[in-house]
Amino acid sequence: MPRQKILNMSVDWLQVLDPEGNVDKDLEPELDKETLEKFYRTMVLARLFDDKSLKLQRQGRMLTYASSLGQEASQIGSAFALRPEDWFFPSFREHGAQIARGFPMKLLYMYWMGSEDANMTITPGNFMVSIPVSTQILHAVGAAWAAKIKKQNIAAVVYFGDGATSEGDFHEGMNFAGVFKVPVVFICQNNQYAISLPRERQTASKTLAQKALAYGFEGIQVDGNDVLAVYSATMDALEKARSGGGPTMIECYTYRMSAHTTSDDASRYRQAVEVEEWRKKDPVKRFRIYLERKGIWNQDYEDKLIKEATEAIEKAVEEAEAYKPGVEGMFRYVYGEMPQNLKEQMDELMGFIAKKMEE
Repeated sequence: MPRQKILNMSVDWLQVLDPEGNVDKDLEPELDKETLEKFYRTMVLARLFDDKSLKLQRQGRMLTYASSLGQEASQIGSAFALRPEDWFFPSFREHGAQIARGFPMKLLYMYWMGSEDANMTITPGNFMVSIPVSTQILHAVGAAWAAKIKKQNIAAVVYFGDGATSEGDFHEGMNFAGVFKVPVVFICQNNQYAISLPRERQTASKTLAQKALAYGFEGIQVDGNDVLAVYSATMDALEKARSGGGPTMIECYTYRMSAHTTSDDASRYRQAVEVEEWRKKDPVKRFRIYLERKGIWNQDYEDKLIKEATEAIEKAVEEAEAYKPGVEGMFRYVYGEMPQNLKEQMDELMGFIAKKMEE
């Protein structure tokens, strides 16, 4: 029998701002001056937060840290599209998105300094950082399905890197989301490397977004260094999710300007010329040009913004370092209800510490 084509699908590309800050007027979202300023302030704050974190780690004042340098647009553009009641599931690199969601920087610094106490005051709808790669995808799909069953007009958004698309949890979550048509938005920050493995060594797919097509829903590739494009794509996906249209996968095509973590030496697997080429696509710089052309940004504005952000960061670091977590946390945060054998171990340790303090 002759072959017949039974499926013809494609993946769209979205860019509103090009690397030189030029805007496509037909695609430009209608945002007021206050919202545009909020985007820029948060992007600058996230970058300064990241820079301070790297310095703290090198000074031995913070544990291993994953930089978000260069990924500010994909995080902040998407996070500001969320409603407060939506579920938010970050991986370990979403500092900008967490700041946009209202996470106190003091708690973010506390977490990366090693204190799980930082997760104890997370507001409803915000999930804690996921260090294991891709496990948060299953949690997000479960939350979205629960929202659908309870007929809540909310969605779940989950962030992950390109490396997560090679994990089984990713495929299980995508399949489940497609079958049950749950209100979830998958945001893949394709920063080109899963630790030292380049994207082209992870998959033969031309895009990562096309993986959504296999599971029965839309995938779109967005310029991840364009905050306006990311915001627009996420808004559309969230509206579709909340209205019963099911999931969407957004591939934010971006770049990790720093190493994978402070334990990594990126110079061993990528060339400096590649980094410099991506530096020309800096998301903060291109948005700054856009704001300057709209009469919103000038150097005095920048100087004041950096001063205020730096002061806020220094205060957050001071408060985080002043916090002294109790050793009982290693017992209290293992189970929802502590079993008797664990309680006995905690009491024994606390008794030992109290005795030593008296000596």
